[in-house]
Amino acid sequence: MIKKILSFLSLLLLISIATACKVLSTSSTQTSGLLTTTSTTFSTTTTSSDASTDTTVTTEEPYIYDPISVPLNLYEEERLSFKFFWEVVNGDPESSGYGMISDRYNTKNSTYGAASIASVGFGLAAIPIGIENDWIGFQEGYDRVLGTLQTLQGMQRTHGFYYHFVSMASATRSGFSEVSIIDTAILMCGAIMAGEYFGGEIKSIANDLYQAVEWDWYFDTNRMMFYMGYMPESGFGGHWDMYAEQLMIYFLAAASENYAVGKAAYDQMKNSSQIKRYGTGPNFYVSWPGTLFTFQYSHAFFDFRNVTDSEGVNWFDNSSAATLAAQEFGVWLSGNYKTYNENAWGNTASDCPDGYCASGNLPAAGTIYIDGTLAPSGAIGSIVFRPDLVLPAMEHYAQITALQSKYGLLDAYNLGVTATASPSIKRPNATLPEDGWFSTDVIGIDKGITILMIENYRSEFIWYYFMRSDIIQKGFDELGFTFSD
Repeated sequence: MIKKILSFLSLLLLISIATACKVLSTSSTQTSGLLTTTSTTFSTTTTSSDASTDTTVTTEEPYIYDPISVPLNLYEEERLSFKFFWEVVNGDPESSGYGMISDRYNTKNSTYGAASIASVGFGLAAIPIGIENDWIGFQEGYDRVLGTLQTLQGMQRTHGFYYHFVSMASATRSGFSEVSIIDTAILMCGAIMAGEYFGGEIKSIANDLYQAVEWDWYFDTNRMMFYMGYMPESGFGGHWDMYAEQLMIYFLAAASENYAVGKAAYDQMKNSSQIKRYGTGPNFYVSWPGTLFTFQYSHAFFDFRNVTDSEGVNWFDNSSAATLAAQEFGVWLSGNYKTYNENAWGNTASDCPDGYCASGNLPAAGTIYIDGTLAPSGAIGSIVFRPDLVLPAMEHYAQITALQSKYGLLDAYNLGVTATASPSIKRPNATLPEDGWFSTDVIGIDKGITILMIENYRSEFIWYYFMRSDIIQKGFDELGFTFSD
């Protein structure tokens, strides 16, 4: 493997040609089932809206993309997850829905669903991953992100918030979809990450989109909680009243220039949350349904490893504890369900034989749903927290032939109950095939947490760029978080 350290004068010359020209040297080797990829990227700061003519140079040390060696099955799951975000998309630059990414893809009949704003957010963050891994070129990634952001600029918004589901063709509201705060937050996180990576016009548009979100409009000042949903036909409904995937919202809202919601909202969330434990692990803040994605989504973007709030809470450690509990709970479930074992665990939201469900783990604040269905993304999304538990799970899933698809692992599967299963346990209403039920679909948000978390495990790439954002740093500051060395 050869890495060339270019002189400063050489770097100036290269930048004067075009900042969109990526200076990259790569080498890859495959040994004993491990894949190593390494590339070197020289970063620049741009100021013009035309990235092809920018010549502004930063004196900052160049970012070195240097991922660790990982098992080939893990690398392939990341690569194929990226393919979903690159291909299951409206790729027509002349279309008013350009850049919209489908919520799901049916692998049996090759059909798309409506676009999901959360899928778009994960996709915006995934494109730089594709560039750094040489799955796509820099310019085609740049063009896709810029075009997507321009589509987002022209889309219907309600006080800056987007509808959860929109038409792939027109980017207009799909059916009776709600105006979603959490899906808008995921979209903003993806846009901010892409803005930090590309700079220039992309960063400018991403900032404009973020600053237009009126977080205080979506906030219930009587209960000091964000509402959970908004329908134009009926108004607000529900509240984010305890810890879950909405952790990201408190940071985004606190940093807003004109529509800020400050630390009181974060404190209320934490004070309303429950602390429990399961198995051999420590106590931790739990979510209502016990689904693992609630402990993962914010962490795909926010690097909480070395930061604590004013009361010493570290949310990375919290998710690590939730991961261990989920693994031990999965082992316990193996007594009743064939799907589970020590390497098959991690209940989360997914397709189920009876429809879409949110399978949970203990401990939880509410009643959890279990019918024997397991989504591989549940465990994989926790790879940064407990790689010692997740890598064997990934190896297990990679060996199940019926789980494989052109976009990596299918969304979920259910192998039925054991011969000694208790008669009282819940089973799907649908009759399962003899060899088990396997989802026909892959789902954007599950592929999103998969690709971002695997990449963070390999290189900390998403964390590196996202945490550089002034918006995000301001959010941490406003909420009173302290960074350690």
